Amino acid sequence: MKKSIIALLIAAPLAMTLSGCVIKINDDGIEHGMVGDSENRTYENRKKIAKIQLGSSFMDIQEKLGVSDFSETYSEGGNTVRVLYYRTQRKHKDGLTTKDECTFLQFINGQLVETGNGGDYSKIDKTH
Repeated sequence: MKKSIIALLIAAPLAMTLSGCVIKINDDGIEHGMVGDSENRTYENRKKIAKIQLGSSFMDIQEKLGVSDFSETYSEGGNTVRVLYYRTQRKHKDGLTTKDECTFLQFINGQLVETGNGGDYSKIDKTH
């Protein structure tokens, strides 16, 4: 019993001193770890998207870029249209990702046919 109390008296203060939180302060104010991770992800997405070629397969792109932030799939004129959105910029400091902060990649029947600003994507018939 005495050993347990001594161990508790030593461990409790040690546990309190070892826990903590890392906060980075920059020119824009306080930045939490999640924001830094998000900025790194946007940079990595931009680097990867800059290297892809039109005509690349859906599977190849998804393997290189991973899970998209948003996606849409629909049929149009007998074709399957898939649109993936990857975050490539930060416009809003709310920590949420919106389509206007993304680059879209449009695939028709599994082939990449177009990329662009996610906020500008429209479902206007582009399959002809």
